Amino acid sequence: MSKWSPSRLACLVLAAWLPLQASAGILDDDEARRAILDLRSKVDAITRDLTTRLDAKSDKTATLDILNQHEQTLAEIAKLRGQIEVLANEVTKAQNNQRTLYADLDARIKKIEPRAETIDGETAQVLPSEKQAYDGAMEVFKSGDYKRAAAALQDFVKRFPESPYASNAQYWLGNAYYAQRDYKNAIAAQEVVASTYASSAKAPDALLNIATSYAELKDKVKAKKTLQTLVSKFPDSQAAQSAKDRLAALK
Repeated sequence: MSKWSPSRLACLVLAAWLPLQASAGILDDDEARRAILDLRSKVDAITRDLTTRLDAKSDKTATLDILNQHEQTLAEIAKLRGQIEVLANEVTKAQNNQRTLYADLDARIKKIEPRAETIDGETAQVLPSEKQAYDGAMEVFKSGDYKRAAAALQDFVKRFPESPYASNAQYWLGNAYYAQRDYKNAIAAQEVVASTYASSAKAPDALLNIATSYAELKDKVKAKKTLQTLVSKFPDSQAAQSAKDRLAALK
């Protein structure tokens, strides 16, 4: 509350008026009237001055209040901006995590999702894991490490017996044994191709390799019989033509 309250203002006016009342007895009527008018004029002047001061003080107070509110508003805005920045960072982080998750999920799906591969002229669906295992085994075979290649190819056919690569893996397993001069295992491996994978493109070549292994074992009877079976079952194959030439040489 202002120090120039209405009660204090009244006291001030009364204090100014009492001396005049005390001296009224010694003043004539004209002088008294002039004194009263002068007092009223002074009171009015004081009242106007006080009112002006009060109004000015009220405006300053209102301005200060507005400035305080403005500062508080700016503080709240700064706080909200900070929260918005934090949320924006969290959203960006969440989006990055989501992209990473999707990329990882996509990579995992690709690892288990079958892909179309062309094998011996035929298109087949192959799992990435089995293709990787087959290609790895064949790389070892091509390097000339036939013992390790045989182990890798044998492992492949055990893990993926229904794979479109299974007949090829079994065939090259027979060749890996043959390269080590393990003719008995070479024959056993190629017989699996000729029986289990009889419809595969490698079946005619498997029979030809069996006949070759029997020849290495000096078993001409079985070699000749295998060649005849090859010509009978796959007469139009390239392996059958080679078998005919060998049969002619055996006569």
